[in-house]
Amino acid sequence: MRTSDLAFQRLHAQHLLKPDFDSPADVVRWFGAVQAQDYLASLCAIGLRMRRGTEATVEEAIASKSIVRTWPMRGTIHFVPPEDARWMLRLMARRGISSNGAMYRRLGLTEAVFALAHKVVAGALQGGQQLTRSEIYRVLEGSGVRTAGEQRGLHILGYLAREALICFGPRRGKQHTFTLLEEWLPAGRQLKDDEALAELAGRYFASHGPATSQDFAWWSGQTLKDARAGLDAVRTALYAQSVDGQEYWSGFDPKSLAPAAGQACLLPAFDELTVGYKDRRALFGGASTAAPGVALGPSIILDGRMVGSWKRTLTKEAVAVEVRLFAPINKRQQAGLASAACRYGEFLGVPARLAASRRASH
Repeated sequence: MRTSDLAFQRLHAQHLLKPDFDSPADVVRWFGAVQAQDYLASLCAIGLRMRRGTEATVEEAIASKSIVRTWPMRGTIHFVPPEDARWMLRLMARRGISSNGAMYRRLGLTEAVFALAHKVVAGALQGGQQLTRSEIYRVLEGSGVRTAGEQRGLHILGYLAREALICFGPRRGKQHTFTLLEEWLPAGRQLKDDEALAELAGRYFASHGPATSQDFAWWSGQTLKDARAGLDAVRTALYAQSVDGQEYWSGFDPKSLAPAAGQACLLPAFDELTVGYKDRRALFGGASTAAPGVALGPSIILDGRMVGSWKRTLTKEAVAVEVRLFAPINKRQQAGLASAACRYGEFLGVPARLAASRRASH
């Protein structure tokens, strides 16, 4: 297998070649976790994988509790299935707490401070209350817990989320709210650590494959030793391939795939296709000359490769999509790009207009 094959096969595994999920819950359950630190981008990431996904559909799923947004891994926010939130937090979030120890000490966030914050926030949210970040900060400040300076308040909220005390609720206008996880979500699955690791590995390689154990370790925030243990637990259900002496694993037989030309995607920032791997060279056909992080922004994918970036200008009547390409594209690819822009307009519920392209550097 060639490096260029990896990107195409990942498009297939991530349901970007043929979006066929019926609900946001189906998408999130397939992935196990979908990065959601950029809220509007994460709504798009989910909608892209659905037959008729819209921004409103995904927000309705949040309000109906069929997906939940919290801090399970890598110190950042993800959507996860509600039935899996507790075991995911127990398996992965504790590593985030441990790795943040030095920062907590520098900010004066001691065990006593966290214990007081836990008590105060639990009391403020009890009985189904949903408070915005600023409202929680005021409650904490009123109880003697300082939130200002170096995102101290945000680190407190992240800690309480990793401890499974709070999670995000629905938006209030444009403001995100927090609520008590135990009150917001019904009782979920209970998995032992080895079972949880195997479950997570199975979902990762099914949804992100072909991928390596190093990719899985990066994505999950686990040690490489634990990542390999998770892979070992599910490898009999996976397909192995080799590229340049590196072993890749996926949940499907790559021989069953037929190449599809002209496929275009407008990916949002931090999409799982770009952020879900430690090694992102496959996005550039195996080249490693791209600037660090260039793939993490809104990306244009044509025929399996990243060929540029894009941004939107949204009004009540339409959305203008401006693209920046690394190099000229042919007419077939231009048609695919126009189709992807129309799909994005459908996701937002407004007509889309593809603005004139500009040259981008990478």
